[in-house]
Amino acid sequence: MLDDLKMIHERDADDALGVVEKQWQQLGYDFGVDKPDFAGIDNIVLAGMGGSAWPAVYLQTWGAPTVPFEIVRDYELPAYVNEKTLFISSSYSGNTEETLAGLKEAEARGANIVVIAAGGKLAELAKAASHTFYEIPGGIQPRMSSFYFLAAMTQLLEPLGLIPKGKLAELKSTGDWLKDQTASWKPEIPTKDNPAKQLALELIGKSIVVYSGPKLFPAANKFKICLNENSKNVAWVNQYPEFNHNEFIGWSSHPVDKPYAVVEIRSNLEHERVQKRFVVSERLLSGKRPAPEIVTPKGESHLEQLLWASNFCDFVSLYVALLNGLNPTPVDLVEKLKAELNK
Repeated sequence: MLDDLKMIHERDADDALGVVEKQWQQLGYDFGVDKPDFAGIDNIVLAGMGGSAWPAVYLQTWGAPTVPFEIVRDYELPAYVNEKTLFISSSYSGNTEETLAGLKEAEARGANIVVIAAGGKLAELAKAASHTFYEIPGGIQPRMSSFYFLAAMTQLLEPLGLIPKGKLAELKSTGDWLKDQTASWKPEIPTKDNPAKQLALELIGKSIVVYSGPKLFPAANKFKICLNENSKNVAWVNQYPEFNHNEFIGWSSHPVDKPYAVVEIRSNLEHERVQKRFVVSERLLSGKRPAPEIVTPKGESHLEQLLWASNFCDFVSLYVALLNGLNPTPVDLVEKLKAELNK
């Protein structure tokens, strides 16, 4: 079925596959924003939800921030936010109510404010208050614009000295490298030669659980998000070693025949004890959970493996959507929820 290009084009009416194939271009996008006049920053707080918050998880791992960096997925900010906080308000639509609430509170506390959005109320507020504003190009789904957000955050934080020098250059060069890595995942590549299609066929019809170690968790979390929104498929995510302290036991009981698929993103960059935990856990859970589908990220650097795994899993989630008979792009239920909340 996944080699039927006519079916793919009919179901993928908004060309989500074309968008994710070109995501590497987002990493080198130049926002042309001057360095903000901020000084004495003690901490970073980013308010965002879903795909607008996910890139900040990258920055917490790969970016190696030089001050504490917290992500807020809520209406209220931490008590410590003050005039020495760099507050980043992040929302693709610019209308995310939790993020708007955070901005209002950050302004009241005198925080140093930056807005990242494609438009909406956030863009209006940023321009009215002369906040530093990174405008994301519009026209695609938030979850498919995450690399724009990563580029914006890196362009913001490196000149301020809040992440090490060289991260911007690494992001751009890794984007160029990623371009070539997507070649075997494209729809015109037949299933027998296409690892993304092959994995999608193993996942169809099941609830999906994704595991990784800490270094690759941003990619695992992105995969979970895209399985939910692209595939309209229930999925969960967790990471080692935390998995072994609770969830590991959950697999040991009934029912033995569990309607799940397990995907493990295993990186050779994880701590050696984490790598061993994957192997030992698989052996001890043999017969108690489905055998894991193992994704081994390509790349030598942390960033290469993160971006490779993220882009690969994007393709997989889109192929699962097509197998589900769905257009991956719309998220109608989210729009209905927003409408109901606004009544």
